[in-house]
Amino acid sequence: MPNIIPRIAVDAMGGDYGLSVIVPAAVNAAKTGLPITLVGDEHMIRSELAKLDTGSCVIDIVHASQVVTMEDKPADAVRKKKDSSIQVACRLVKEGKADGVVSAGNSGATVACGMFTIGRIKGVLRPGMAGIMPTEKKPMVLLDVGANVDSKPEHLFQFGLMADVLARDVLGYENPRIGLLTIGEEEGKGNTLVKTTYDMLKNSSLNFMGNIEGRDIFTGDVDVAVCDGFVGNVALKLAEGLAHSFGSLLKGELKRDIVSKLGAMLAMKAFKRFSRLLDKSEYGGAPVLGLNGIVLVCHGKADSRAVEKAIEMAATFVKNDAVAHLKEGLAAHKEITTPKA
Repeated sequence: MPNIIPRIAVDAMGGDYGLSVIVPAAVNAAKTGLPITLVGDEHMIRSELAKLDTGSCVIDIVHASQVVTMEDKPADAVRKKKDSSIQVACRLVKEGKADGVVSAGNSGATVACGMFTIGRIKGVLRPGMAGIMPTEKKPMVLLDVGANVDSKPEHLFQFGLMADVLARDVLGYENPRIGLLTIGEEEGKGNTLVKTTYDMLKNSSLNFMGNIEGRDIFTGDVDVAVCDGFVGNVALKLAEGLAHSFGSLLKGELKRDIVSKLGAMLAMKAFKRFSRLLDKSEYGGAPVLGLNGIVLVCHGKADSRAVEKAIEMAATFVKNDAVAHLKEGLAAHKEITTPKA
C-alpha cells in the first residue's frame, strides 16, 4: 500500500460515556497528524469540539441522525437505523471516504453493520473479534471475543487462520503458535465443537500447539488462542475484572501501614509499569477480522485514552495493509474455501 495517512471514521455517539469521551480522544489522535471524521449528531459534536483546543487538527464531521443503543438488536441496527452513526461510519469506508472505523457502541451492531455495509472477505464464513491480551512475554491474540456466541468448527478453524495472519503480518510474530482454548490440555478434552476443531487445526499447515486451558492465556506460550465468542468474551471480561480487583487489593494492602507505604514508594516505577501492562486501555480496541475494511470495537466503558489507542491501532492496521494481508494469507490456505456457513 502507498505511504498514506489513514483517515479514521469515529462513531461519536457510541460508548457508555458518549461524546464527552469520544470527541476528546479523537482530537488527541488528530493532534498526532491523523485526519479524523467524527460521525454523529453534528450540533452535539460541534458543541464538544468548541470546548477543546483543536489547533491545526484535520477533523471533519459527517452528520448521522440516528443512534444505535446498547439495547438494539444487531439486525434492527442494520435494517431500521440506516442513518445511525455506526452505519454511516461503515458506509464511509465502503465508499472510500475513510480508511477505518472505530466505535465504542453496541459491538454486535458494529459487527453486523460492518458485515452488511463493508462486506466480508471472499470465503470468510464469520468475522471474528480479536482481543489483544497481555502475557508474561508478549501480547497474544484471543479470537473470538464476542462476535459469534454460537459457532461451528469451520468458524473456529477460520478464526485460527485469520488470527495467524494477524499475529504474523501485523504483530510481526514469525510462525505464530496456535492453541485451542478448552477445559484440558489433553487431546479429546472439550465438547464436540472443540474436538472437531482440534482435528481441523491439527491437520492444517498452521503451527498448532494443541489444547490450552484458561490459565495458559497469560503465560505467553502461545501467540494465538482460538475459541468461540461466548468463551472468549467470558475470558476477556474475567481478565479485565481480575486486573481491576488485583489493583484495588494491592493499593489497599500498600496503604495498610508505614512500612508498606515506604515499600510502595520505592517500587513505584515498577508498579506503574505493571499497571500499564494490565491496563486494557493500552490495547485500544478489538479488530473485527474477516471484513473488507478496518473496523475496531472498543469496550463500552472505554475511557478517552482507550478510544485514542483504538484510533491509533486502526491507523496502524491501515498502514500495515492488514486487509490485503488477510486476503493473501487466507488464499494461501485451501481450507478457507470450505463451503459450509
